[in-house]
Parts: sequence; C-alpha cells; structure tokens
Amino acid sequence: MKRQILFFILFTGISFNKNWAQDIHWSQFPDNPIYQSPGQAGNFKGDFRFIANYRDQWRSVTVPFQTLSVSADSRIVTKKQKEIGYGLLVFQDVVGDGQLKTLEIQGNVNVFIPLNKDSSFSIRPGINLGMNQRRLNANKFYFDNQFNGVEFDPGLSKNEVFQTDSKTNLSTGIGTVFDWKINSKGKLNSGIGFYNLNRPNQGFFGQTITRDIRTNIFANYEHQLHSDLFLKPSANISLQGKYREVVLGSSIKYILNNQKVVYRAVQGGVWYRLKDAIYFSAGMDYQNWFFGVSYDLNFSKLTQASGARGGIEFAVRYILTSVKPKKIIHRVCPDYI
Repeated sequence: MKRQILFFILFTGISFNKNWAQDIHWSQFPDNPIYQSPGQAGNFKGDFRFIANYRDQWRSVTVPFQTLSVSADSRIVTKKQKEIGYGLLVFQDVVGDGQLKTLEIQGNVNVFIPLNKDSSFSIRPGINLGMNQRRLNANKFYFDNQFNGVEFDPGLSKNEVFQTDSKTNLSTGIGTVFDWKINSKGKLNSGIGFYNLNRPNQGFFGQTITRDIRTNIFANYEHQLHSDLFLKPSANISLQGKYREVVLGSSIKYILNNQKVVYRAVQGGVWYRLKDAIYFSAGMDYQNWFFGVSYDLNFSKLTQASGARGGIEFAVRYILTSVKPKKIIHRVCPDYI
C-alpha cells in the first residue's frame, strides 16, 4: 500500500503535460535540430556546430520543470566522397517534488545522399543510439510513519527501504531528413524521426514501465521576401503513446548587415501549440552566434493554477568555420634596388 502511495505522489508531482514515460519537448524546436531527427546531424553550413538550450516551465504552479540540453555536430567526407554527418546530444531534465532527474546521452550518425545532379534535392537517413538514466530523490517524499499521533513530524524515520532509486537503459532510433532547394528564394528542410524503438523499461521497483516510441515529424521552410527579409514558417508534430503535440507558427528574419566580415540579423515569431499554449520568440544573429528566447502563454485546463504563465526558454548556437590562411608569396628585393 505504501508503495502504491509513493507512485501516486510521484505521478501527480510530474504529470502536468507529460507523464512518467514521455520524452522532453521544446518550444524552439528549429533551434534544437538533432532532437528532431538523427538526419539533422551535420546538416548546416560550417565545420562544427554547438547548441545549448534551457527551459524553465510551470514555476508559477509547482516545483519548476527544468531542462538543459547541449549538442555538438559536424561531418566528414570519406575517400569515396561520401559525406557522413555525426553529432552528440546530451540533456538533463528535473521535474516534480521528488526531483525525478533524467540524464540522456545520444549519438547520431547519418549519410548524405543526393537525389539529383546538382544536389538541390537530397536525403540524410540516420540512426540514433542513446543511454538514459533516471533517478529520484526518495528523501523528498513523506509517509504516514512520520505522523506521531498528534501531528506530522518530518524528523521521524520513514521506515521505507528502496531497492533502487535509479534506472539506466539504452534506446535506439532511426530517422531521415529531406532537403529541397526549390529555387533561388525558397528552401525546405523536413524529416521524421523514430525514437525508443526498443521500448526500454523504466520501472524502478520491479514493475515493467516501457518507454513509448516517439515519432517526430517536422518541416522548416524559408522564403526570401526581399533581399534582406525572410519568412520562416515551421511545423512540428510529436506523437508518443497517448501524448500528442502539434506546433505551428512562423518567424520573420531581417538582415541588418551582410558584409563578408560583418553579419547581423534579427528575427521574431509567433507559435501555437494545439490545445496548450501560444508563445512568442525572438532571436539575433551576430557573426557565427545566434541567441534566441521564447515565452509560453498557457491556456490549457491548467490556466487557473498557472495564471496563463507557461515557461521561458533560451537557445544559443555557435558555428565554427575554419578559414584557410591566405597564401602570400614573398619576394626578395634585389641588392641593387
């Protein structure tokens, strides 16, 4: 009976919009590309890409849900001129009164396959292999043993012994990305990813609690309206068990300066998460850096408790581009000059 009470407390402490066996989610999904599909690894202009994302959610309701993600990716070209993308994604999620902490490390590899002569249409099929560890802090829970007959006394022993407070397992996934340069003004980046294909067991105390397969479908389009103005609509659909998340929206990007050594751009957008929230995003490009922020306004059934306040999210990206030094020919002046 006590174990059932523990599971009830743990479940209610973390189940506002995701349950125990569900993955994390992001509002700025275009700025966390590897999480969309393993085919996104190495899919960018430059040599190395580093991305960090942070989300703080439901602070106005309960103990905030805090998620941190970092990733790094690049690509190599083999002797047979095959381009292989690779990337590493690490994220940590802490939720609920029991501080249920999730640490996951994912490796991603894909191969670039052009579908026409000029490579304007291509695919990137890839695979994903991850290690997931979940841990809860049992000291944060209270039990009926701590009632002394008159009042609750947190100093009394819980008299509860847990066989384990952590669970580690492996996960597998596959996915592909489609890139289509439609014309000189428009390009489309879309794809699909399937995660947790092996249905890893996440049960702590002998129970089998499988992690549902997550299917992620996305499309990011960019259209040049003017020489310095771009429209960037996006959509993301995530399906996992009974959980459904559909996000639609668009941002507008304006280039302030696009010289060879100076690049500045700003962007802003509005997004709608079906039956859950509307959120606004803003970002700035500064040379090889990008800084983004978004804030969710919640209008789901939790509004009475949240006061429409959802979560704030930050994204930082840096792309490292190796520049070959300019070859300078030195000439020796003759002695007679």
